[in-house]
Amino acid sequence: MTTELYLDDAYLRTCHSVVTHVDGRGIQLEQTPFYALGGGQPADRGELVRSDGRRIEIVSTVRDRETGDILHVPAEGSAVDLRTGDTVTATIEWDLRYAHMRCHTCLHLLCALIPFPVTGGSVRAGSGRLDFDIPQPILDKEELTAKLNELIARNAPVSFEYISEEELRGKPELVRTLEVGPPARGGKIRLVCIEGIDLQPCGGSHLRSTGEIGRARVVKMEKKGRQNRRVEVAIEDA
Repeated sequence: MTTELYLDDAYLRTCHSVVTHVDGRGIQLEQTPFYALGGGQPADRGELVRSDGRRIEIVSTVRDRETGDILHVPAEGSAVDLRTGDTVTATIEWDLRYAHMRCHTCLHLLCALIPFPVTGGSVRAGSGRLDFDIPQPILDKEELTAKLNELIARNAPVSFEYISEEELRGKPELVRTLEVGPPARGGKIRLVCIEGIDLQPCGGSHLRSTGEIGRARVVKMEKKGRQNRRVEVAIEDA
């Protein structure tokens, strides 16, 4: 299995790696800084540079549904002659990744402010949304915006820890999502901790502190079902 370097260092932009497999689905590497599409967060893009200097544009990164393998999807025709055992330098498109990190961490703050189960969500560059199982329209857009920016201004550090799947079963309150369970890697669940604010399982890439988010704004709140309320947030300088 590919070592997912972003789990411990989301700021890592590049690494050297060895190609472990190439087929029509994509390129597998021994280790990678690329985030594979999933959990509401978009895939990383970037490039692989061969030892002879030739570049392979990576247009997406996905995870095989059956095997869990991380597949770096090359632009059409750019991975010609790449073979297992070749060495490459893998580099992500940093501006896109960082925009996703700002949004994803912001959504965790939003989740902390709204104490209801999450039924869905989406991270984008500059904006994102969460859907909540809320029985009544009790939310106020301006109040939420003010509280969200108060949490951002704390500049609270963001850290990670791991617990076993068995430990998580004993702490069901940590899981905020109703329909999708937290991803496990080797029997371990990664927890994202925003100091004094939020703790929940998550496999996505995050900032080192909330202050990096910048100013955020709740731009839309709408009813998407009998008990489903969608809250959309924008990062104002994105």
